[in-house]
Amino acid sequence: MPSLRALVLNCTLKPSPAPSSAELLGREVLAALADHDVDGEMVRVVDHDVRFGVSTDEGDGDGWPAIRAKIMDAHILVIATPIWLGQPSSVCKMVLERLDAELSETDAEGRLRTFGRVAAVAVVGNEDGAHHVTAEVLQALNDVGFSIAANASTYWVGEAMGKTDYADAGPKPDTTGSATKTLAANTAHLARLVADRPYPPA
Repeated sequence: MPSLRALVLNCTLKPSPAPSSAELLGREVLAALADHDVDGEMVRVVDHDVRFGVSTDEGDGDGWPAIRAKIMDAHILVIATPIWLGQPSSVCKMVLERLDAELSETDAEGRLRTFGRVAAVAVVGNEDGAHHVTAEVLQALNDVGFSIAANASTYWVGEAMGKTDYADAGPKPDTTGSATKTLAANTAHLARLVADRPYPPA
């Protein structure tokens, strides 16, 4: 059984050490993945000087190459994003734009380097839009070569126009916890399958 690593990219707009609901849910995903012998870490993207662009390195101290190296060292990538105006955060969209560069990065047999990696998404917000955000993020990740397991998403959405954050929501709903456990089980399972039997060249 291969040893697996996961990376959660926290796409909150808030720099550390500000509390982040996306970080909380992302860490719950990491804890659930640990139950399946997956080691992991989280990177809060806004803490790094990631430049806008669609290349692997925008130069001049761009913070993306170091994050990209962590992505390439991991078997599982989890995007954790808040909802703003029914959309993924601007930080999340920037991450997806930077991942667009992977369409030009191939191995010796012509396969995208992301083909050996599995992705999932965790979404939090105080308004509706979790399904829309999940659809946008998972489709983009699949477009750039990541595999997606069944039920590879988890989310929590508070009352519309409310002010309660995930951290302050009291006992967490069974639905979110159950979704997180399923995400972890299925994502770890698929990651092991792909690691053991890589996709063939086209």
